[in-house]
Amino acid sequence: MPQPAQVLAIDLGTSGMKAALVAADGTVTGWAERAVPLEVLPGGGAEQDPLAWWDALGEVVAELGRRHPEHLRAVTTICSSTQGEGTIAVDADGNPLTRCISWLDMRGAGHLRRQFGGFPAYRGFAVRKIARWLRLTGGMPSGTGKDPAAHMLLIRDTMPDVYRRTRTFLNVLDWINLKLTGRTVATVDSILTSWVTDNRRINRISYAPSLVAASGIDGDKLPPIVACTEVIGTLSADAAVHLGLPPTIRVVAGAIDNTAAAIGAGTVRDHEPHLYLGTSSWIAAHVPYKKTDVLAGIASVPCALPDRYLMTALQATAGANLTWLRDKVVEYDDPLLSAGRVSRDEGSIFDAFDKIIPAVPPGANGVLYTPWLYGERAPVDDPNLRAAFLNISLDTTRSDLLRAVFEGVALNTRWLTGAVNRFLDTRVSSLVITGGAARSDSWCQIFADVLDVEIRRDANPVAVNARGAGWIGAVGAGLIDFADLPGLARNDHVFEPDPARRATYDEIYGVYQDLHKRLAPVYRRLNRG
Repeated sequence: MPQPAQVLAIDLGTSGMKAALVAADGTVTGWAERAVPLEVLPGGGAEQDPLAWWDALGEVVAELGRRHPEHLRAVTTICSSTQGEGTIAVDADGNPLTRCISWLDMRGAGHLRRQFGGFPAYRGFAVRKIARWLRLTGGMPSGTGKDPAAHMLLIRDTMPDVYRRTRTFLNVLDWINLKLTGRTVATVDSILTSWVTDNRRINRISYAPSLVAASGIDGDKLPPIVACTEVIGTLSADAAVHLGLPPTIRVVAGAIDNTAAAIGAGTVRDHEPHLYLGTSSWIAAHVPYKKTDVLAGIASVPCALPDRYLMTALQATAGANLTWLRDKVVEYDDPLLSAGRVSRDEGSIFDAFDKIIPAVPPGANGVLYTPWLYGERAPVDDPNLRAAFLNISLDTTRSDLLRAVFEGVALNTRWLTGAVNRFLDTRVSSLVITGGAARSDSWCQIFADVLDVEIRRDANPVAVNARGAGWIGAVGAGLIDFADLPGLARNDHVFEPDPARRATYDEIYGVYQDLHKRLAPVYRRLNRG
């Protein structure tokens, strides 16, 4: 039978390239993925090869065609969700002059402070410049150097020949769209962390001349800005050949991952939050106002909804703690995995962990874990923080350590939730949880208990970004409206907090907060410079 119109939804995360076929009602048919390595460099560097992304996209689309040919033939639209805050310098022909400088890359921090320093200063930035950023954009560059504002300065100062040859600086989403259509654009959310836009009128996001002039980057190296739902063209001839698709297929601009996840979770009503658990994690909710909490590092920023801002509170590492545990502690043939299927597949890891964790009591027999593997973004912006196990004794088992990791991420999220409650001026009492790590029943229950909130799990959490891209593409193509999404979103389980565990986690949380106060100065001494 003929299939309904499909959106080829591209989901490019830090771990690799994924693609799915998404109908307007949110049905996800087919899923293919290819890993793309992240290269961690000395001095805080982290890069990926954009050409490897493009090759991987060709492979995943070919796989979808083999497995679901009738659905692929029904594709009318392509839309992407990608990791954000990456930077690629491209030449006049659209060729990358650098690898992508990842959102994890901190090498530009010093260049950022030199460009924007002054007296009086806060976190290395002149106060008057901070005031202008907050007034116009709603946010400000991260002192960690993990966003394009710093990446571009890193290229300007350390790669002058590359800077001279650069026609345009593009975020990850923008580069994928360039490869798909041959058109150079940025979306209202992908351009955000270049910190050069005036975001005060949500329907008229534009470059702020004063911010561009102060940025240290030539204004003609910045791309035109479009809405996330804009049809930016059709497939270029080269892209059509590479993907094996007709050149008549429309391309909708799409969004970066946190924007797309807010759509894919169906949380489009005001103040309705979701918690995303991936490599990093965040709490986000759409709001009708532009607002900033400087101390907590939370702001409401332009997003896919044309008349709303998206409050986003970002944690630097969440699922990355499990990836670290899997790759650096648990070996392929480790007996720890005997509770589940012995495989390095992530799903099998969750099967194993979900059988181990319930055997350890809340509080992990006294072991605490701080999940700051690569610094933190909110509710404190501190690149020097690092992860740690505390209170290990001769009686401590590896199962205790495992539960402590799960609880540590949840405790950090509770810390973040306090700032979110203040921002929204209401207590979050229910959250949609989504993202790949939400597949763990044990972790969902831990979040419910530690946060003391109802956790509603997305019925297909690993597909949330692809579903979000699919729905943004469907709106751009005129197939649905954003107002339809709450009726289309599906949850598969509700995790209620266990009152018997509240006292335990309240006490542990108090210790956790104290640990940050005591350890932050130590990490500054160990990791500065």
